Amino acid sequence: MAAISASQVKELRERTGLGMMECKKALTETDGDIEQAIENLRKNSGLKAAKKAGRTAAEGAVVTRVAEDGSYGVMVEINSETDFVARDENFTAFAEKIAAAFFAAKSEDVAAVMEGELETVREQLVQKIGENISVRRCVVVEAGDGNLVGEYVHGGRIGVLTVLKGGNAETARDIAMHVAAINPAVAHPEDMPQEQLDAEKAIILAQPDMAGKPEQIAEKMVQGRLKKYLAENSLTQQAFVKNPDQTVAEFAKAAGGEVIGFTRFEVGEGIEKEEVDFAKEVMEQAKRS
Repeated sequence: MAAISASQVKELRERTGLGMMECKKALTETDGDIEQAIENLRKNSGLKAAKKAGRTAAEGAVVTRVAEDGSYGVMVEINSETDFVARDENFTAFAEKIAAAFFAAKSEDVAAVMEGELETVREQLVQKIGENISVRRCVVVEAGDGNLVGEYVHGGRIGVLTVLKGGNAETARDIAMHVAAINPAVAHPEDMPQEQLDAEKAIILAQPDMAGKPEQIAEKMVQGRLKKYLAENSLTQQAFVKNPDQTVAEFAKAAGGEVIGFTRFEVGEGIEKEEVDFAKEVMEQAKRS
């Protein structure tokens, strides 16, 4: 029996989209014959998953896990092609299994955590459900000394991990809920990137009421509006969603806590969804038939 080289496995993976172990097994069974391996995989439906691998998976779920002592938490985004599948019990069970694995590994390395058994489970789920399923990203948030991590997930689609100095789990969760609802840009005003402030300043200067203003007056107006911009986009300065009479920082302080930071995931953010013109697709198929 011929030895199976890494390059052979790589080529079969590139041509089929299947996992490394499945490709290696298929090549072993055909003594390294890639074309025969592809034919065998087609016969046993092994390529069903691969054929769907190129389809955009922009729906799905965000799942969180936080240690009982609040010392750390993980948040994982798992994607599917449709919201219908994201609500399927097989998908949700898979998502929980994946979150538990990342939590136990305390790792953000998707490739490393998914290698082996979990990748096989994913491929089996793709076969069963008939959609592309992927684990997109994970974040591990460490609380640090004297701090704690809080969590909140809204509708399975928006997840937040917050870090508080002092306070308690309920306060951390309430602030995470605020982040999910309002989506602040940064935790504190000083965290706002300078390039973002420069861009906002350029927008302010281009507004009609700034025209013809003396330089000193224009600068005061700009600083005033930048201050308002920072207040509106910084978590600690925002009016708390459950009590608009106090800021988030004031809410945390009343509970003996201080906001350190947050991480927010929303399903599909940053993924370009493919727009399908079904009418055009049908017309093109009709012309070819």
